Amino acid sequence: VHLIPVNPIREDGLNPKSRKRIMPDLLTEPPAIDPVYEAHVYCNIPTIVERSMEGKLSVFPYAFGSFYILVYLSRKPSHPQLEAFVKHMSKGSAAQMDGSLSSLPRYPSHSLCEMGELTQTGVVQHLRNGQLLREIYINKHKLLLSDWTAKQLYLETTGKSRTLQSALALLYTFLPDFDWKKINMRHQWSTIFCSGSCDCPMRNHYLEEEQRRQYSLRVKNNDLEKIYVDMAKIVGIPTRQLRASNPIDSLLCYFCHNVSFPCTKTGCIGMEHFKVIKRHQLEDERERQEKKLYFLYALLATHPLLNQTVNRLQRIAEGKKEEVFVLYSAHDVTLSPVLSALGITEARFPRFAARLVFELWQDGKRPKEHFIRILYNGADVTFQTSFCKDHYKRSSKPMCPLEKFVNFVKRDMFLVFNSTSYYDACRRRPL
Repeated sequence: VHLIPVNPIREDGLNPKSRKRIMPDLLTEPPAIDPVYEAHVYCNIPTIVERSMEGKLSVFPYAFGSFYILVYLSRKPSHPQLEAFVKHMSKGSAAQMDGSLSSLPRYPSHSLCEMGELTQTGVVQHLRNGQLLREIYINKHKLLLSDWTAKQLYLETTGKSRTLQSALALLYTFLPDFDWKKINMRHQWSTIFCSGSCDCPMRNHYLEEEQRRQYSLRVKNNDLEKIYVDMAKIVGIPTRQLRASNPIDSLLCYFCHNVSFPCTKTGCIGMEHFKVIKRHQLEDERERQEKKLYFLYALLATHPLLNQTVNRLQRIAEGKKEEVFVLYSAHDVTLSPVLSALGITEARFPRFAARLVFELWQDGKRPKEHFIRILYNGADVTFQTSFCKDHYKRSSKPMCPLEKFVNFVKRDMFLVFNSTSYYDACRRRPL
């Protein structure tokens, strides 16, 4: 999501009482790996009020809202605009949808959830995302006025019903009762949004190496192997098939929606199975950062998308403001490499309804100076990025100069490959 408020900022960029920058932390985060705690964070329970730093330049010490809940509410999630959302979605035939998107349902309507579909909880999560962003960017910063036009929006989604529905749910609360004739949803066939720059042999090489690393770590874990053998007997499939598929995604869906794990005549999958598999996932993420194979993959996988982003921000900085709100509705396998490529190593694996926001700011006294802020799930992670992690030590402004982001994407992303361009990095074999 790219949101571009252009309200003037103070020369020092800070609240007079807030000179020290303090990065937000979870209040209740345990000191050691706790798979259940991490799973609850991943679930992004929509009944929890979330605080956000989007659109806010006054940086003050505060504690980021805790998401750790031990007991789920048994009632279905609700949202004051859920019924109105469903009604509005039924009128969407006037929207322009690329290719196969027009044949996808605009909201989940099956009585039983099918594989890979968005749930009602997912709809509520995105309704809340849109409402939060509206309060900041529409009500406060006037990013879009009531007479906004189709040219001011750029919307793109993969061809899955859940990503299309997620985008529409967010849009509905961001721009309530929007005119469907102004909606032009573009279809992106690639989950990494590489568009016309997808030919990259070395990206595939590093991904294969990373997948081999993952499998190797999996087979070395004796506790995990015992769990796989036990679970395979319960669900009636070969152990090697379960090991290769890594069932954490499926188990998290059960866990997050408060549904009992599967049972068969031979037994039930339980919390002990879940804890071992989730703990291994966390250990895998830690080793992934140490080995750097995923990081190399991420740089090549995300350059096309980040390059589109930089080009768009540069055009807006030059005064070409046709597009002021850009929404990519994607997957965890889209967002995770973006976070890795940006150098945000402290970020958790993308939770349900995760959001990454790029803001472009203009200095009110020096109109030619532009800055970016990057926010992940409402937390300002600008100075966790590799290209701007040291800038805050030399500047009083809580933002990163746009040119640092431009230089990173146009040049510095290729240094680790001993290359000067995306094309060359995609074809240069490691020494």
